Amino acid sequence: MFVMSSATEPTSDPVVFDPFDPRWSGDPFALYAEIRERAPIHRSELGFWVVASHADCLAILRDRRASSDSMSMDTGGMPERFRRPIAEDNPMAAGIVEMRPFIFRDPPDHTRLRGLVAKAFTPKVVESLRERTQQVVDELLDAAMDADHVDLVAEFAYPLPVRIICDLLGVPVADQDRFKVWSQALARGLDPDFLLSDDVIEARGEAITQFAQYVFELMAERRRNPRDDLLSGLVGVEDGGTVLSEVEVLSTCVLLLTAGHETTVNLIAGGTLALLRHPDQLEEFRTDPGVHRSGIEEMLRYVSPVQLTTRTFIEDCEFGGVEFGKGDFAMLLLASANRDPVQFADPERFDITRSPNNHLGLGFGIHHCLGAPLARMETQLALSSLLRRAPRLTLAADDVTYKSNVILRGMEALPVSMRG
Repeated sequence: MFVMSSATEPTSDPVVFDPFDPRWSGDPFALYAEIRERAPIHRSELGFWVVASHADCLAILRDRRASSDSMSMDTGGMPERFRRPIAEDNPMAAGIVEMRPFIFRDPPDHTRLRGLVAKAFTPKVVESLRERTQQVVDELLDAAMDADHVDLVAEFAYPLPVRIICDLLGVPVADQDRFKVWSQALARGLDPDFLLSDDVIEARGEAITQFAQYVFELMAERRRNPRDDLLSGLVGVEDGGTVLSEVEVLSTCVLLLTAGHETTVNLIAGGTLALLRHPDQLEEFRTDPGVHRSGIEEMLRYVSPVQLTTRTFIEDCEFGGVEFGKGDFAMLLLASANRDPVQFADPERFDITRSPNNHLGLGFGIHHCLGAPLARMETQLALSSLLRRAPRLTLAADDVTYKSNVILRGMEALPVSMRG
């Protein structure tokens, strides 16, 4: 167990935060409430800061002194066993650093890369995917209704966004099953390295190697024969003579495959579970299309598929009355912020009509999720169709098990009966 010492007030019974404790992935919300109450900003024995309130998380997300690039971190304050090899001494580490996507970079690199990607990832492109998304939803639900008892994660929540992101990129249908193993390893590898075992680090490296080889071959083919897909757009995108390098295209594809679809998988599955556990909200969502938009926002708040994000301070600064030093590393507990009673009335209540709903489910500021419109569209079509086709949908298990991921919280499986 890792003991957290409060930076706000001393206590003889200190708050305990253990990223390896399954409660933090399985059912962390009571633990978040305890941290908000007793130590909303505190520093751990591992040397990093933890920030739990909505106001403090939002202030840090807004501040340019809080860097998304962990290369700015001062690891001197962390125990030796939590320091990973530096890039100069480790070719794999060097490769990981070189190909980190733009969400882990700061301006001006972040501005340039996000701007170039955005030109090939516009709202018009997202809207053009609506018909295809509905088609995939219907195909998956046809099979699920025939089977009746299914794992909604494996048979619906996972394949939907994977098919759409692969369609968007231009990945052939025959190759899409290969992405599952890669995406699982890459999603787990999004957690800070000092929280990962050597096996997980190795699996991530192997997934990146295989994925890189595949994408580089596909990029070469798109240069020879451009198509109307996102990969062709990324290969050819240009702004004032600036283009994406091969490594930057690859890192963007990794980002889309992991954060770009794992978040949606967890949102669809987690939103379904929340509705099943709140029958009155389920019935309202099923019968009133007018609450679909606010309902998805409430799922982003209540489910919080992205549990936390990280920042490194590039200057000495102060938040919430606490001083942070240059090089300090902080975990911003977005899921805790989304249940903060100072910001949300009755925050433990799942209310699909909640308004206002200033959640941090998809981040904030310059690093706000670029794929947010796609995630919202996919989830709205998925859940509205699911409840229309399966009005007697029921949970077929007493409980569910969550993956051990720290950042991206999602279920291993969601057993349901489509016909009740």
